[in-house]
Amino acid sequence: MNNFFRRTLTGTWIVIFVMGGFWLHPVSFFITGMILLIGTQYEYYLMIRNTGVRPQMVSGIITGVTAYIISTLIAAGMIPKNSLLVLIPMMLLIMVVELYRKQEKPFDSLAHTFFSVLYTALPFSMFAFSAFSRTGLDSLLPHKNIQFSPGILIGFFLLIWANDTGAYLTGASFGKHKLFERISPKKTWEGFIGGVIAAALVGWLLSGWLGVVDSIHWIIISVIISIAGTYGDLVESMLKRSIGVKDSGSIMPGHGGFLDRFDSAIISFPLVYLFISLFC
Repeated sequence: MNNFFRRTLTGTWIVIFVMGGFWLHPVSFFITGMILLIGTQYEYYLMIRNTGVRPQMVSGIITGVTAYIISTLIAAGMIPKNSLLVLIPMMLLIMVVELYRKQEKPFDSLAHTFFSVLYTALPFSMFAFSAFSRTGLDSLLPHKNIQFSPGILIGFFLLIWANDTGAYLTGASFGKHKLFERISPKKTWEGFIGGVIAAALVGWLLSGWLGVVDSIHWIIISVIISIAGTYGDLVESMLKRSIGVKDSGSIMPGHGGFLDRFDSAIISFPLVYLFISLFC
């Protein structure tokens, strides 16, 4: 199986998994986000362990999953907002546990344990706030007693993929001027501009169907995604270069791992949600 066919087949399954999971039903929305969170955190910790530092993988993932579950329940209106305070003793406990692990560089371990929660768990924990208690695009399966619309997240991923596709095709065809050669030699300014245009066009075309916000706001969101998503990709490339690995994982043939596929979302979604919360 050649690499192009393998990438295409895997990419198709990624789209089906993400779109289907987030769009199908509130329960599948929750499960899909949980899988992405655990997958990205697990890969991050494995990569860091290759450097000789041993972060608290189990404790870190449990903390991230707890933040995700509590955030979802808050967004759905099932528990009060101050329930997130339970994370405070959990994070303090991680620091206490480090005292007994006898690691050569305990603060390196703590730094990476906590950074994974900040880098991957918190962005994914914000997904629920974009869907619960909102109206717009309906889920594919009916649900009762919960106001829920996955329109923002569905549009978000469609715009990420439009940006990636536009950047790849434009960069491959016209790319000459390097965007950030020290970190990612293949990225070009031409590709970046092509990605912005492609995402903005898709945002404008899909705005009426997705609802939630109007056309102008979707175009602005597409620009935010293009810029922040590019930085998200560069940050993950910087991480891999500092560790000396090509991919974050191998679970997605031809595409690498969870972090490789969702690095753009990790950085861009918090900014998209901030924009929607303030201006939409």
